[in-house]
Amino acid sequence: MCGIVGIVGKDAVNQSLYDALIVLQHRGQDAAGIMTIEDNMFNLRKDNGLVRDVFHTRHMKRLTGKVGIGHCRYPTAGSSSSAEAQPFYVNSPFGIAFAHNGNLTNSHQLQDEVFQIARRHINTTSDSELLLNIFAHALHETTGMTIQPDEIFTGVEKVHKNIKGAYAVVAAIIGQGMVAFRDPHGIRPLVLGKRITEKGDEYMVASESVALDAVGFTFIRDVAPGEAIYITEQGELFTKQCADKPICNPCIFEFVYFARPDSFIDGISVYASRVNMGRKLGEKIKREWDDVDIDVVIPIPETSMDVALQIANTLNLPYRQGFVKNRYIGRTFIMPGQKMRRKSVRRKLNAISSEFKGKNVLLVDDSIVRGTTSEQIIEMARESGANKVYFASAAPEIRFPNVYGIDMPSANELIAYGREIEQICECIKADGLIFQDLKDLVDAVSQENPVITQFETSVFDGNYVTGDVNQDYLERIDKARSETSKAPLRIQAELSNLEMHNMTN
Repeated sequence: MCGIVGIVGKDAVNQSLYDALIVLQHRGQDAAGIMTIEDNMFNLRKDNGLVRDVFHTRHMKRLTGKVGIGHCRYPTAGSSSSAEAQPFYVNSPFGIAFAHNGNLTNSHQLQDEVFQIARRHINTTSDSELLLNIFAHALHETTGMTIQPDEIFTGVEKVHKNIKGAYAVVAAIIGQGMVAFRDPHGIRPLVLGKRITEKGDEYMVASESVALDAVGFTFIRDVAPGEAIYITEQGELFTKQCADKPICNPCIFEFVYFARPDSFIDGISVYASRVNMGRKLGEKIKREWDDVDIDVVIPIPETSMDVALQIANTLNLPYRQGFVKNRYIGRTFIMPGQKMRRKSVRRKLNAISSEFKGKNVLLVDDSIVRGTTSEQIIEMARESGANKVYFASAAPEIRFPNVYGIDMPSANELIAYGREIEQICECIKADGLIFQDLKDLVDAVSQENPVITQFETSVFDGNYVTGDVNQDYLERIDKARSETSKAPLRIQAELSNLEMHNMTN
């Protein structure tokens, strides 16, 4: 899961790109990058770290130009090397800078094809670089010395036909403008915005609508699944549907966890969908736990707070803030490495003992993935004096790997894999455990936009909407992940940092 942004403006776009990445930081904390274009030259700064740490005044001064793209990275397959920080770029045709959110599911096959057919070398293990080269080759085959909108759209059509998986993309092309497109299933989000200035219209694309709000752009609409957007350097907007059979299957985990509550994705308010989740789960608790004595409902900050408040209202129980969050610690779920996640939980949260002492508490979280965090938080509640600790998850049991850009590629890492609810409850040491039903989760989200009837829900039901994921594929990526984790990452990182130092400093 990553955050992407692109702007075609009438003035310098570096500050707007930076501000947009700041509000998209929740989508990736591993690395960040900005690429701008001025005088037919790319200006690049990217490195590991948070947005605020990657970009200093000296870097911002070099990021000149009225066209640019940005990216904040969340690694999906174990590597945290700065060599895989985005944007990537290629010199031909024209010069293309590229940022990608998602994950390709046929990258193994495509790597050989890119070399054999296009004679292009892929320098990292990132499928984003692979996707960039496929797009660049498609443009090379369709364009002359200048690019026409129809040629852009023909290139995107070729991309859609050749690749599988989840992808939202933004690219800046020297001397031409900006291109953005979304996979035919619309798994990863992408929105289009506009700002009217005295010098003319400016356009922006981003992963979430909140990024538009932050820099003063007006939301126009979501980029449709399979659609391509082309904005020339002069600010002309062209759009076309480039997929044969597009269908909107947005990832439901965006609404459960990843997206900010003040965002709208595919016409759905993330905040309203979480309120609906709370009401649905509260009604289930009322039905199935009528004999359970709960004194207070306490959320695990921050994603579950809206859910927990609605549960408390539905159950007519007190709602309390029992944990204080250290806002300077990142989201543990998207931190690379299980050891890092374990160490960060107690630095991230501290319990208010008076809210736990002598009470039967219901803790509410957005989901349970590996279970490590849940177990430690329950332990903190008991240490603070709770009599009994019950646990509610706003999402169903996560039993299957994710292959579309979320760091859940191995089923063996998932606490719900091969376990019943009672066994999961025992693992996290709760006195009771309840999960949202999948039907209720889908209803909670689709209630805000009934046009969308099917979401990407593979982590819950094993139904992979792209139709190309089987057990052999899952075993292959599990093996690749295991081999990557055994590699000498420290040495790799040092070499990558040296390469990036030569490029960006």
